[in-house]
Amino acid sequence: MARPDFAYAPVCDAAGLSISVTILADDDALRSQWCEDVDLAGLEIRHFSALSRASSEIGPLGDIVLADCPRDDAASMAALARLDERVARAGAELVVATSRAALDSVFACLDQSRPHILVDPVRSERIVALGRVMARKPRARLRDLTEEDRLSLLRLTEQVAEIAERLERLGTPGLGSDGGAFRFQSPERPFKGDASAERALLKRPKPPLPEARLVRKIIHQRQARAKYFDAELFADPAWDMLLDLTAARVEHARVSVTSLCIASGVPPTTALRWIGQLVDAGLFERQQDEIDRRRAFIALSDKGAELMARYFADLGKDAALIV
Repeated sequence: MARPDFAYAPVCDAAGLSISVTILADDDALRSQWCEDVDLAGLEIRHFSALSRASSEIGPLGDIVLADCPRDDAASMAALARLDERVARAGAELVVATSRAALDSVFACLDQSRPHILVDPVRSERIVALGRVMARKPRARLRDLTEEDRLSLLRLTEQVAEIAERLERLGTPGLGSDGGAFRFQSPERPFKGDASAERALLKRPKPPLPEARLVRKIIHQRQARAKYFDAELFADPAWDMLLDLTAARVEHARVSVTSLCIASGVPPTTALRWIGQLVDAGLFERQQDEIDRRRAFIALSDKGAELMARYFADLGKDAALIV
């Protein structure tokens, strides 16, 4: 296949070596499509095979690993767990595409490599994910960009993804079909909040969390708006997930990643990026199931719980009016 005129020049690291990619997918058509996209991005394909061969037999991994794992059968989960360990040990970047049905199991397997997880992605989302992990590679050319340039590039890729998705919904040949809604994006700059104000808050006496009934009422009020207005107008995934985990903590309930994605009100891939940001900010924490290591949950951290308690304490009786 001839390279189009708009193809990127080869992307190299600081030593002038090509950035390499390993592609692991059981679906031949998807594997071929990924190979084509990686080639057009100017990256070197080091190896491509089925996910079931994601063991030491494929040799050294590439700088970026793309894996497709739509099922949560025992063999796939074992292969994914081995891959997660290898990627973390090698310091590579991992992108995993999965399905809604397998999300909880896949999330539980990936506890070492800080992967970029895509849920039922269309082709444009996979391409944008490749761009994101390239921007995170410290050895890539993108390291020479200023932080502002890097953020501008990431915003541009999001705009490209939106355009591609709109074309897909119109049935543009060659791009596939999605039919999904506009994809809300999580912030790329690490979300830390105001550290000085946070420290001042945490020094004050700790108030209790509000009653779960109150929090659930607020959640119900927020969801009721979708009966009358386009839900996209009010998308606020970070807050919706904070509310859901606050209620769950009071109820002593555990929340799966799939359930939390639903509570966010945005597509799962976007919700997972928000979850990652809130874990990095210390507001959420990942909890492994002590009985079944194939399961993992997301919970409000002690820090997150204290901040939510203080927020509701400051509101007092007016909290019931929040929507």
